[in-house]
Amino acid sequence: MISHPSPLTSLRQSLASSETDPSAIAADAATKTNRNASHNTYVTLTSNESLHRAERLPCLFADVQNRPILYGIPISIKDCFDLEGTATSCGSRYYAQLHPIATDNSWIAQRLLDAGAIVPGKTHLHQLAYGITGENADYGNCLQPRDATLLTGGSSSGAAASVQEGSALAAIGTDTGGSVRVPAALCGLAGYRSSYRVSRGEERWAGGAHLAPSFDTLGILFRDLRDGPTLANAIYDIPLTSATTQLRIGYVGEDFLHDCEPEVLSAYTAWKQHLAQHNATLTPIDTSFWSDSSEIFSTIQASEAAAIHRGHYEHFEPAISERLFWGSSVTHDQLQSLHRRLAVFRSQMSSIFQKVELLIAPCAPVNKLLAGHDQSHIRKAILRYTTPASLAGLPAVTLSGEAIGASMGTGIQLMAAPMQDAALLTFAASLKTVEM
Repeated sequence: MISHPSPLTSLRQSLASSETDPSAIAADAATKTNRNASHNTYVTLTSNESLHRAERLPCLFADVQNRPILYGIPISIKDCFDLEGTATSCGSRYYAQLHPIATDNSWIAQRLLDAGAIVPGKTHLHQLAYGITGENADYGNCLQPRDATLLTGGSSSGAAASVQEGSALAAIGTDTGGSVRVPAALCGLAGYRSSYRVSRGEERWAGGAHLAPSFDTLGILFRDLRDGPTLANAIYDIPLTSATTQLRIGYVGEDFLHDCEPEVLSAYTAWKQHLAQHNATLTPIDTSFWSDSSEIFSTIQASEAAAIHRGHYEHFEPAISERLFWGSSVTHDQLQSLHRRLAVFRSQMSSIFQKVELLIAPCAPVNKLLAGHDQSHIRKAILRYTTPASLAGLPAVTLSGEAIGASMGTGIQLMAAPMQDAALLTFAASLKTVEM
């Protein structure tokens, strides 16, 4: 089990002791960008700007004893958020040309800069953030830096790649239907999807492009669970709290897991055992009503995405264009019916949290997406695992299977009731895991 400092703690200690400085960190990050075989971790690199900013940081934050938590820390941003001086592509060359150069920062970009972070660039994403594989006809399919035969997953594909390649210590992603959880799981990383209500905070989506406002959430990808509370506190004001012991954790049963690959099931079993060793009481939960989640989610999502991108459908990849045209055909009466079903679903999820504090389930039934293979079937299979949390607006943390010695890519999602982000992150950070 680990005893070394976490990546964030280690870098902050090196900065505090003057073993390194922001300029050296920015220069090192610049040498690691786009190190995957597809050379497309980033859609837009801001290495020169990052180096200039890093040189100014000691003057911008002159009080050495009171420098912010993210001082000198490289953090990438998904290219669906504005960064001053760049165009926001949303993963589409058409939008990269259509959108003007941003004259202001999005809320999240400004938040990082105010906290002293270095932004090495804006990362690759599945087009419009409307996909789960990280494939992109305009910017190329995003491959894992550690294994060129594997896709990163998406839609926060470049976010995962930036952490894996080491050009960023953490990455800002979004999660509508699994877009933080799935790439984190497949890439062996930790991930945090915020509660829906956290992401709806005052102006927090300012300067950001929505996919489906009913479900869009902000998130972070990073390497070590211990860094989760500090990152979430610095970026999203999630309060720091003490870890809760003797939690009740509900888990999905074999009837739901019928399509899981053996490696995923093995990691799931290992994590349940690991949680039990941390004084958690595990109990099975009835997930029969989850069978309704994918239809509710996918239809509302398509309708909202169609409204946002109306007039531009023909400029996107065929699979996405088809979803948008389908979404535009959804009637008002159909949407009203779906929202009634959504309210029932949320009520049923609330009932579960009257019996347990947390839920655990795999992030996906597979542990890898092979580059160059037909992935057209996988979106529906993965959404069955991710959409329950999306519909209910739950916060979730991805627990890497590799962190407890399981196979590559076997991430598990740990979910809490809405707005229980602090307790969830703190508990996850308390779980002792192997060195990554």
